[in-house]
Amino acid sequence: MRQFPKSKSPGRICVPIVERSVEKALPAIEEANHLADLIELRLDYLREPELKPLLRVGKKPFVVTNRRKEEEGKFRGNEEKRLEILQQAVDLGVAYIDVEMRSKRSSLCELIKNRRGTRLVLSFHDFERTFSPGALRRLCGGMMRYEAEVIKIVTLARAFEDNLRILSLIPYAKERKQKIVAFCMGEKGKMSRIFAPLIGAAWTYASSNRRRASAPGQLTAEELRQIWDRLR
Repeated sequence: MRQFPKSKSPGRICVPIVERSVEKALPAIEEANHLADLIELRLDYLREPELKPLLRVGKKPFVVTNRRKEEEGKFRGNEEKRLEILQQAVDLGVAYIDVEMRSKRSSLCELIKNRRGTRLVLSFHDFERTFSPGALRRLCGGMMRYEAEVIKIVTLARAFEDNLRILSLIPYAKERKQKIVAFCMGEKGKMSRIFAPLIGAAWTYASSNRRRASAPGQLTAEELRQIWDRLR
């Protein structure tokens, strides 16, 4: 397995874990340890989530996610149970939890209040389109009111210019001292995945291999670093 010195990387990579069982997730995490700056643990993929054994093998900070079905997640329980699982991650001291802004408001606010030392990634996904620049800035401003450490806005690129729209959010957020993850999904959105960290996004997402991609248009960590090497 190729390993990449962190000093050579111009951006941070978060590698998602999308296995269906704990037994398969464990070696996937061990592989991600060599590729990632952060590891996204997609609990909604797991048939029976067991956090403790997974956290023990991780050598990088975890971003724990339990994506709701309305945003292409796999979790099929009720909203209270979904966020209760994220609270368990907080109780175990994970570095980040990723919670959708469109979660049930009362449960979301309760989780935010009780997150203690865990940092919040407040996320928004649109799998159909990318909004106008003005609508994206209004969305960003509304998300900033929650005072999350990181906000994440991910949309579908239907045209190449959608990359420019989503990337324009990064300097907008930076001017307001807000850390942000912003990029487009889909084949036409690959450019935004590559350039987002180069202009100040907190990180981008890349899979450990093609089979383990968690979203359309996602590059592998090796492909992404090779592109960054060529750009320097």
